[in-house]
Amino acid sequence: MGAAKYIFVTGGVTSSLGKGIISASLAKLLQARGLSVTIQKFDPYINVDPGTLNPYEHGECYVTTDGAETDLDLGHYERFLNIETTQANNVTTGRIYYDVISKEREGTYLGKTVQVVPHITDEIKNRFFRLGETGKYDVVITEIGGCIGDIESLPFVEAVRQAKWDLGEDNCAVIHLTLVPYLKAAGELKTKPTQHSVKQLLEAGVQPDILVCRTEHSLPLEIRKKLALFCNVKMNRIIESIDADTIYDVPLLMRKEKLDERIIEKLSLPYESEPKLDLWKDFLGRLKNPTDEVKISLVGKYVELHDAYKSIVESFIHAGAENEVKVKINWVSSEAVTPENVEQKLADSDGILVAPGFGERGLEGKIVAVNFARENKIPFFGICLGMQCAVMEFARNVLGMDGASSTEMDSDTKYPVIDLMEDQKNLKQMGGTMRLGAYPCEVKEGTLAHQLYQADLVSERHRHRYEFNNKYLEDMEAAGMVASGINPGTGLVEIVEIPEHPFFIGTQFHPELRSTVINPQPVFVGFIKAALDYHRSK
Repeated sequence: MGAAKYIFVTGGVTSSLGKGIISASLAKLLQARGLSVTIQKFDPYINVDPGTLNPYEHGECYVTTDGAETDLDLGHYERFLNIETTQANNVTTGRIYYDVISKEREGTYLGKTVQVVPHITDEIKNRFFRLGETGKYDVVITEIGGCIGDIESLPFVEAVRQAKWDLGEDNCAVIHLTLVPYLKAAGELKTKPTQHSVKQLLEAGVQPDILVCRTEHSLPLEIRKKLALFCNVKMNRIIESIDADTIYDVPLLMRKEKLDERIIEKLSLPYESEPKLDLWKDFLGRLKNPTDEVKISLVGKYVELHDAYKSIVESFIHAGAENEVKVKINWVSSEAVTPENVEQKLADSDGILVAPGFGERGLEGKIVAVNFARENKIPFFGICLGMQCAVMEFARNVLGMDGASSTEMDSDTKYPVIDLMEDQKNLKQMGGTMRLGAYPCEVKEGTLAHQLYQADLVSERHRHRYEFNNKYLEDMEAAGMVASGINPGTGLVEIVEIPEHPFFIGTQFHPELRSTVINPQPVFVGFIKAALDYHRSK
């Protein structure tokens, strides 16, 4: 263990209280005080990674630069901190057991009986400390997924108990996030759920150092006193986390509650007297004082669960603030879009984004939406499958290739304009075998993409199996759809656009995974600007 200090964030009473946002906000405040910080997420499910999970189960699958399929909280970490995470920042129970069982098969344990304690907990602790041992970070924040009391998270909580003992009081802090509900009928806030949650944590041998209380109403002094007394936590370490208008308010709210000061004091951290948050405050100022509003229709097949498109939604917020406009999203289920009702569903859009996804469901609706955007000169942006739909639509309706499709949906199509990459053809395993992570892309001069990026070479993240089929490239370009971004190593098409259209672009990669508060993603910024111009021209 290097000189890094460790903070563990646990949650109780209920899930979805926002451990990820609290972790990211604390990290932001410590970073703004000149400390080098990283965050990792430990998830208690048995999948080796979230790559094979349905977005309805777990929200979007976030992809890191080094190609790890991870929890969507890593997206928050990157957006808040403006730093990249890696494979090491997200660990699941499945990964831990997988590694321990592999070691057991190799005979690493020298004939010992392999048990949850010490073997599983030791493996968890190794992962806790791995980032801290690189020497790159002053502080490592570890968010423990799930809820105290869940069977799945017991080994993680035991590992936290041991880590606390290994590290010593000055090098480790535990933050417990709980709910203080408001009973309308009684007209009062209730501390009992929090008391029970802390009791469960204590039964597992872990005393929290700081309590962060999610609440809809401000916590009065007597409630704070009661919590401090019954949870054995210092009075000034009871932190109120009141519902905020936007997640980007939370760092400033936590600053007001002095969460960063309490941690600095607990861990004796060196720090700059005031956190430097000028850029953050500028962003919030623009976010909260828009000069106009644009309506973007997001056409996708998981629209009932907005978390399935979390990074896209956040990228719209960043790009909206950059353009000083409010982005209003019109959620459109691609399964419900038909040639007969497309106008009614999309007519008042200032921009249309066709979202990524896998499989055949909702494909035709996406193609109809692309057609509507192209023919009516409405700003269009297609991501991954959205870009592939743009290619299929163009092949069908401009080149007259009837039934042009992707071999993912139609293996017998006469015109496979989108096809499986060669290295994907004989794969039997689903998990972690796609084209994943960051790849370079050469951007052609004089194109919309070049105008947006202001660069000849960019690097963007991927998550897909199927690609533009280069056999059709010449015909496409002759008819007016240009490949403006190409992978220099493989010649694969990364970006397509239609120069005749005011704004029509599709990317095979996922630009939404690169957008942060401080550096909004250029294609999103350009798309929202085009939507604003279109809105004003109406």
